[in-house]
Formats: sequence, structure tokens, C-alpha cells
Amino acid sequence: MQMLNILLDGALAAGDYIGFTFFTGYMSMLAASIFFIVERGTVADKWKTSLLVSALITFIAAVHYFYMRGVWLETHTSPTQFRYIDWTLTVPLMCIEYYLILRPAGAKSGMLVRLLLGSILMLVAGYIGEAVSPESNVLWGVISTLGWAAIIYEIYMGEASKVAAASDSQAVKDGYNVLRWFTFVGWAIYPIGYMLLPGNLLSGLVSGVDLTQSSPVDLAYNIADAVNKIGFGLVVYSIAKNATESAKVKSVVA
Repeated sequence: MQMLNILLDGALAAGDYIGFTFFTGYMSMLAASIFFIVERGTVADKWKTSLLVSALITFIAAVHYFYMRGVWLETHTSPTQFRYIDWTLTVPLMCIEYYLILRPAGAKSGMLVRLLLGSILMLVAGYIGEAVSPESNVLWGVISTLGWAAIIYEIYMGEASKVAAASDSQAVKDGYNVLRWFTFVGWAIYPIGYMLLPGNLLSGLVSGVDLTQSSPVDLAYNIADAVNKIGFGLVVYSIAKNATESAKVKSVVA
């Protein structure tokens, strides 16, 4: 009877707020993908690849969210494997976005390699701690955080930060600052969700929650995905649009 309050023959019930975030997640990210593809035609050629990557990020996430909401509705369990498959594809693409927007300012491939290595460490360690060795999830969470810290160092104090500061485009400078804010603050939602796992540092906050009816971890992850992937893409879009308009103004003045 308890399950009937939330799950009715695989359909979304009124009280299933986790299922609600899965539905809104895949619909909003699909809409974002369409938007980025359409808007590619309004920016300069050098920014078209950046918008294509933004569209790929949200489209990949939308497809995975379509399947994840099915897993949730049918089993009421966390679709961990689908989630990490999604992140394995989309997080490196977000790192590639940094390289693409900074390449005109002189970014080198070494910067991209460092960002990718940090993302791989973060994701692999996180998956091991969540799905393979949950009894050691605190240890693997610390290792995963080291990967995130490597990314943060690169974009705040490493080559990426220096290249952005030296860019002659104000649009790139302003947009870069917002992008790294997303990476620092927005991505911090994921470790908070991770720490809600049983046996982890914040598990006591949800010790009385019936996980057959709700999942604070999935709620945190779903909100983080929507905010970070769509928001990240919109910032890239704003960089592309502002830089394109600035170039048009300069050409007219010249």
C-alpha cells in the first residue's frame, strides 16, 4: 500500500517528486539541445563548435534521463549505472568547452589533458565508492574530490585562468568567470549528494528517510544536472553571442 502512494503501474504519481525531477530533467535538457542547435546559425564560425558541444552535453543527458526516469518509475531504485554513463560522456565534454572558448586566446592541449584527467579521476573514484565498494565510499569520495580539486586549480590558478585573463575578448573574460563559478559552486552539489549515501559523512541527515519512496541522493543529483548542464551551455551561448556582436561592431567602426 505504501508504494501505491507513489508508484502506480509505472506511472508518475502526484507525490513522486523524485520522478518529477527526472521528467523535467529530460524535457528541459532536450529543449536546451534544440535551442543550442538552432542558435548555432546566429554566431560566428569559430563559436559554432562550442554550441554544438553544448547541445551534445544536454542531448546526451536528456537521453539518459529518459531511461533513468523509467528505471525509477519501474523499480524505485537509483539508476546509478545510467547516471555515471551520462557523466562519463558529459563531464569531459564540459572540460572540452573550456578549451574551445580559450583556444582563440592561446590555450594549449596540455590544459585540456589536465582537465580531462581530473574529470576521469573524479568520476571513476565516485563510481567505485557509490556502486562497487559502497562500504568504503568515504575513502573513494576523498579520492574523487582530488580530481575535482585538480580541475578547480586549473581554472582558478592554472594555465586556463592565465589564458582567460590575457584574452582580448571581454565576452570571454566575463563568461569564463561565470563558467568556473558553475564548476566550483554548481559541481559542489554532487559531493553533497554523495555524502548523503549510507555510511557517508551526511548520511545521518537522511537516516529516517524511507528510500523505497524517496532518494535525497537522486534529488540532489537531478537538480545539479539541470542547473549545471543547461546553465553551463547558456553561459557558453552568451559568450558566443556577445563575442559575435562585439566583432560586428568593431568591423562596422573599422
